[in-house]
Amino acid sequence: MSNRDTPVDKRVALTSIDGWTRLKSHTTARIALGRSGSSLPTSEVLGFGLAHAQARDAVHLAFDTGAIAAAVQAMGFEPRLVESAAVSRESYLRRPDLGRRLSDVSRVALQANLETGADIGIVIGDGLSATAIHQNVEPLLRALTPLLRIKQMTIAPIAIARNARVALADEVGALQGVRAVLMLLGERPGLSSPDSIGAYLTFDPRVGKNDADRNCVSNIRPGGLTFGEAAHKLVWLIEEAFRMGGTGVQLKDNSPTFTLLG
Repeated sequence: MSNRDTPVDKRVALTSIDGWTRLKSHTTARIALGRSGSSLPTSEVLGFGLAHAQARDAVHLAFDTGAIAAAVQAMGFEPRLVESAAVSRESYLRRPDLGRRLSDVSRVALQANLETGADIGIVIGDGLSATAIHQNVEPLLRALTPLLRIKQMTIAPIAIARNARVALADEVGALQGVRAVLMLLGERPGLSSPDSIGAYLTFDPRVGKNDADRNCVSNIRPGGLTFGEAAHKLVWLIEEAFRMGGTGVQLKDNSPTFTLLG
C-alpha cells in the first residue's frame, strides 16, 4: 500500500463507522458495539449481562393479578381472575399445552358467571413476560377501550389469567360467548425488549383454534409500536373480522397509517 492511498482508506473507515453510528441511533439492537482489543468494551459486556438478567426476570417474575385487577376495575370493567392448568411456573415452562387450557376450578367459576352476548372478550395473560403486562397493559387498555366504545362494541368482563398461553383465550371466549376474543399477552423477552405485549385476535373463539385462525399485533411497548398505534390497528382488525366473519390467514392487515393529532 502506498502512502498516497492511506488517506482514502482512512476516509472509507470513518465513513463506515459513522454509518453504523447513525444506524445505531434508530434501534436498540446490538450493533456498532465497538471493540477493546479482541473483545467487546467493558460497558457492552456489562450491558449484555444486564439485558440477559432482565429477560430472565421477565420470564420468572410473579404475576401481580391483584394490581392488574385493580387497574381494570378503575377503568370501569369487571375483572375475572382465572388460571391455566399449569399449577406452577415450572410446569408452565415445561408443559406449554397446560398453559392453553383453563384449570378445572377456573372453568367452573367462569361457567357460574356467564355473561354472554358481548362483542369482544379481553384476556390479559402473563405469558412469558409478566413485566410487559405490569408496565404496559394499563396504558394499552386506556388507548383501546374508548375506541371500542366509540364503535359501540360491547366488552365482556376482562379475564386476567396466570400462566397463560395464547390459546387459553379461545376457551375463555367460548365460555363467555363473545364474537371475538383478544388476548393481551407478555411476549417472549428479547435482549433489548423484556416489556413487549403481543395482542392476538381470534374470531368465533373455541377450543381447537390454531395460529392460522388469529391475527397478531406484536411489539407493543414504548420502544416499539405505541399504544395509540396498536389500539387503532386492533380496532380496524376487529371491525374487519366482524365484516368478513373471520380472522387469521383470511384477514390481512391493511389498516391505514396511524397519525397522532394535536
